[in-house]
Amino acid sequence: MTEPETPREPRPTSGADETAGAEPKAEVGVGPWEGELPQGEHWDPDLLADGDRRNVVDKYRYWKHEAIVADLDSKRHNFHIAIENWQHDLNIGTVVRTANAFLAKEVHIIGRRRWNRRGAMVTDRYQHVRHHPTVPDFVAWAQGEGLAIIGIDIFPDSVPLETYELPKDCVLVFGQEGPGLTPEVHDAALATLSIEQFGSTRSINAASAAAIAMHAWIRRHVFGQHV
Repeated sequence: MTEPETPREPRPTSGADETAGAEPKAEVGVGPWEGELPQGEHWDPDLLADGDRRNVVDKYRYWKHEAIVADLDSKRHNFHIAIENWQHDLNIGTVVRTANAFLAKEVHIIGRRRWNRRGAMVTDRYQHVRHHPTVPDFVAWAQGEGLAIIGIDIFPDSVPLETYELPKDCVLVFGQEGPGLTPEVHDAALATLSIEQFGSTRSINAASAAAIAMHAWIRRHVFGQHV
C-alpha cells in the first residue's frame, strides 16, 4: 500500500468558531532526523535536515534520489510494460505508478511522447520510461532485446491470462482506452491474452488490466505459482 496523500485543508467559512475543534492536518513522511546523523553516501543532507515528505517506502527515507534509483536498478524484474499512446491516454500515469510498485524493468510509451504524469504520483522519477515513436520501432527494440511481446486485449485468438505460462523475459503491451491494441501490435505479439470477466461489461479499464497482468507475472516468477 502507498502512504496517504496529504488532504487539502477546507476553505475557511464565515464563522471563526466553525473551525474550532477541527482535527489537525495529517502529514506524510517524516520530519528532520533526530540524534546523531547517519553515515553513508546514500543519505541526503538536505532531507536529513528538513525532513522527507516524499511518497517513498520507509526504507528509502532520507535517501538521495539517485541512490534510490540505483538500489531499485539492482533488483528490477525481467518484465517490461508498454502502452500505446496515440490519443494522449490518461491511463499511462497510473500504469507507470503500478509498474513502479511491481518493479518493472522499464515502461515503454509507443506513439506520442507526451503523456499525463498526474496519475504517476511522481513515481516516474524512480521508473525508467522509454519512448518509441512507432510500432515498428518498438518491435525492433523488443526483438533486439530478446523479449517476447505479449499483448493484453480481447481478440478472437486471445487466450486466457489465467492459464497462460507467461515467459520470464517479456514485455506486456496494452492498448489505450477504447480502441485497444492496434493490429500492428497484435500481429507482432507472440500471444495476446485476455482477462476473464464475469459481469456485464465487455472490457475493463486499461490501467486495471495492466495491474492484473503485472501481478500475474509476479505470482509466476517471484512466488513460483504455476498456472
